[in-house]
Amino acid sequence: MTVQQLPLSGITVVSLEQAVAAPYTTRQLADLGARVIKIERPGEGDFARRYDTTVHGHSSYFVWLNRSKESLTLNVKDPRGQEILHQLLGGADVFVQNLAPGAADRLGLGVDALTERYPRLIPCTISGYGTSGPWADRKSYDLLVQCQTGLVSLTGTPDESARVGISVADIAAGMYAYTGVLTALYTRATTGRVHPVEVSLFEALAEWVSQPAYYTRYGGTQPARFGTQHATIAPYGAFPTADGKQVLFSIQNEREWTILCERFLQRPELTHNPRFATGPDRVAHRAELNAIVAERFARSDAEELLKDLEAIGIAASGVNDIAAFLDHPVLSGRARWREVGVPGATVQALLPPADLAGVPARMDPVPDIGEHTEAILTDLGRTHDDIEALRADGVV
Repeated sequence: MTVQQLPLSGITVVSLEQAVAAPYTTRQLADLGARVIKIERPGEGDFARRYDTTVHGHSSYFVWLNRSKESLTLNVKDPRGQEILHQLLGGADVFVQNLAPGAADRLGLGVDALTERYPRLIPCTISGYGTSGPWADRKSYDLLVQCQTGLVSLTGTPDESARVGISVADIAAGMYAYTGVLTALYTRATTGRVHPVEVSLFEALAEWVSQPAYYTRYGGTQPARFGTQHATIAPYGAFPTADGKQVLFSIQNEREWTILCERFLQRPELTHNPRFATGPDRVAHRAELNAIVAERFARSDAEELLKDLEAIGIAASGVNDIAAFLDHPVLSGRARWREVGVPGATVQALLPPADLAGVPARMDPVPDIGEHTEAILTDLGRTHDDIEALRADGVV
């Protein structure tokens, strides 16, 4: 299927993006067929290109976030670079940026200026703490937001807190920006009205910590840290097995609790024991309950435990490392891997999670820095000599 047949074919996105949140937003738009023109600094590019060199010499972050895009190097502080940028914006549908606080306004790319100049353009702003309010001028990064929202205080063991092992604040913001842009495109198409989109990392992750926020506000204390145990459900967590591995299982309701007691623990009397009769009772007596479960787990190997739990309808899993995840039978059995080009090589990449029936995802190459500069400028009417002069002056 060609790009012209994909759902967002004909949509052009111009993005002044870096790091994770904005590139994740635009990569998902590119997956659906949008033309994404990624503007990068001449000579340097998106600084995420240099986070690591593990993927055939390229950054794992950059490879993940930037397939199917066109890379244009452009000094947007130079008047000639600004002229090129505005030529692109004049034909664009969406403009995405996650520049430092105040930078877009200083460049004349604030929402008010853009909507006045380009009435059909949908500006999408991704910031740390919002473009207004007491923290509007603060720089923000993923782990800072994990700390500010309290997420770090929820993650880890009783003795030590921990960051979430992925860029969860960036990903949350990227997802909300993506859905916000889709909603704005739909609204423009159906009503003609244009709604700028704004998402902050802080408010995106604040939404994701709403359950512990409710628990804390109305329960008086926040959920405690229990490692792989669940803070508010028991038994729910990983336990060591006889062969030195770990198996995680979950009890979600009273029916499952009864089955676990009768058929797995072989302790039917526990079902109505007042210490364990309800979910809150089991959480209150977690240590005693965990000791009972741990004794049962210690008598069997991991494979045997998984079979026994599956046989009685209790959800369970081994605790995989990333290498085991890469070989997961669901990914291979459902043919989720595709080859994607990177400069000088190819990599295995996962299909986007949302499948649209009859619409295969676009999985085009990850661009080299400035790879499409000449083609884009030629389309804008620049001659080869013009482009070389701009290149010599560091404009592109």
